[in-house]
Amino acid sequence: MEIATQPAKVQSLSQMRSAADKNVQNVFSEVLRGAGRSGFASAVEGAEKGDVSQSLEERIQETWGDWFQTAQLGRYASPQTPTNLGESFGHILGKAYEQGGYVAPHTFLSSLSGTELTTVQRAHLLADPIQVDSLSEEGALNLLLPPAAQVDLNRDGLTQSGTAYSLKFPDSTTPPAVVQAWEQATDGMPEGERMTYELKMKLPVLLANIEIDQQGRYVRTREPGDPDFVNPMDSDSYSFDSVAQSWMDHLTYLQNQIDPAQYAKDMEFWTAFQGALRRPNT
Repeated sequence: MEIATQPAKVQSLSQMRSAADKNVQNVFSEVLRGAGRSGFASAVEGAEKGDVSQSLEERIQETWGDWFQTAQLGRYASPQTPTNLGESFGHILGKAYEQGGYVAPHTFLSSLSGTELTTVQRAHLLADPIQVDSLSEEGALNLLLPPAAQVDLNRDGLTQSGTAYSLKFPDSTTPPAVVQAWEQATDGMPEGERMTYELKMKLPVLLANIEIDQQGRYVRTREPGDPDFVNPMDSDSYSFDSVAQSWMDHLTYLQNQIDPAQYAKDMEFWTAFQGALRRPNT
């Protein structure tokens, strides 16, 4: 008797990376909740792969190891990456969990040896050695998280790791329904193209902090940490649907000035994103 079998589904590298990102976000969001902090708004408790009987410390090591393995094909592909970086940084993550590092990151980082701080520096690709006393709370905390699990602790729209800032979308504050819509709209998209759209989603944070006078002349740019720095995306009234519509209106207005192929590609993306937003949980 012949038995029909279904061929195994092969994941692309981007799909593997996405799955690994979600796993570390889920696990380390649980770690942060245990420390009285907020993790990823889109994190699903207990959704990471692995044996459900595993302790949280075991899941920390497993999900970090899986994430690092995929990152060796990209982020850590340089021949200068130490061969034991995955193991050594994984050890520090476990130590941080055991010793309250996620409650008091400055205290924990100050307890590390010079060799361990160098490992943290290399794990986050920081150009300069870590000076613990110069770090903000967010900058210190994110050094104890895998890069994909770093959080926007102060909700300013930027994610700080050490003293460096990055723009991420979706980030830890992005609502789950928006994350789901984004994943649907960018599924299978080349990394460079996706990063361009990610930057466009973060433009409101950058533009909102450029001051101009009544004559439209540039005055200054508010810097992260300034008391008047603003994040319009953190407002309850902020509409991702409206953002997508604004981009489509912008494309329509400039249609005759844009390369037809680029116009079609951009219009297709924003239409898909808006459509996914309007049919959540699908």
